[in-house]
Amino acid sequence: MRPAYRVRQVVNAVNLSTLLGLVLAKADGATLVRGEDGLVLARGAGGSFPRADAFTVGNVVIVRTPSPGAELLAHESRHATQWACCVALFLPLYLAAAAWSWARCGDHYSRNTVERRAGLVDGGYTEHPTRRRRSGPRP
Repeated sequence: MRPAYRVRQVVNAVNLSTLLGLVLAKADGATLVRGEDGLVLARGAGGSFPRADAFTVGNVVIVRTPSPGAELLAHESRHATQWACCVALFLPLYLAAAAWSWARCGDHYSRNTVERRAGLVDGGYTEHPTRRRRSGPRP
């Protein structure tokens, strides 16, 4: 494993985000398997929130699709790195970015800086244009 991935693994263990990911995965009924680059893949997760084929908490990738592609796992790996870089602020930053994107585009990802930096296409997202702003006085 590359040293950068080992550092990410240690930071996410120390900041307890990986522990949170493991608890969420087991609560969703997932089976845990080792993934590449220090990730833990939680396969067969149930649940419906968030609505996604996969999502990451710390170094745990909770997978809801039977066979995630390499692009999706690369996208989720970038989220694990974001968790390590942002430590406890990841979740509030992600929620703020999702709210901004919702206000601008009507979805949680098109203008979400966190998703964009993780690679929208790799995550299976299709970018939508921003909504037009109204000009002139409101009725």
